[in-house]
Amino acid sequence: MADTSGHHIIYGTLQDFLAGEELPDTDDERYRQQLAMLLVEEKGFSATELLPRLFIETLFNDQLVKSVVELTVCISGRRVMIIRYGPGSLVTRERPAIAAARLLDPEYRIPLAVVTNSRDAELLETKTGKVLNRGMHGIPDRKKLVEMMGGLEFESFPDEMAREREARILNTFDVEVCCRNGTCELPSDGVD
Repeated sequence: MADTSGHHIIYGTLQDFLAGEELPDTDDERYRQQLAMLLVEEKGFSATELLPRLFIETLFNDQLVKSVVELTVCISGRRVMIIRYGPGSLVTRERPAIAAARLLDPEYRIPLAVVTNSRDAELLETKTGKVLNRGMHGIPDRKKLVEMMGGLEFESFPDEMAREREARILNTFDVEVCCRNGTCELPSDGVD
């Protein structure tokens, strides 16, 4: 029997493809697991090059938001690309993905971001927001990403006003609002 008491339907638990840990089995988590499998099994990344579930916390107007980056791709010790998943339209996911890529690493702007709903994807350049490629096939494989790295800019993003603006964007786009027009109170399981 599925647990429907919270924000998402929970079917039980599943084992994380990358870390092996036990996670709540939701529709969204199943899609996230498929993304990790795609990157390892079809795109040629090793599991150690994929960092799952990194997050950025923002607080504005008493609204604390935890923005999760589903996967961060690291090559030769550098965070090169983030992947954010969300159901529905990709266009509405572009701006918060760019904001996350600009904020996630304190040393530099991560140059690439992917937004996907698991059926379609967009590869974004995070300096300008330009869409570089579309479709699941447009997510670069490891070989292509290594080739691209020479032309990517890993520039610092130190301007505090610009960082705050990106944090506000992330906070606004990623706040979860229930159908009752209130802030969701997800059940606490004692795990962060």
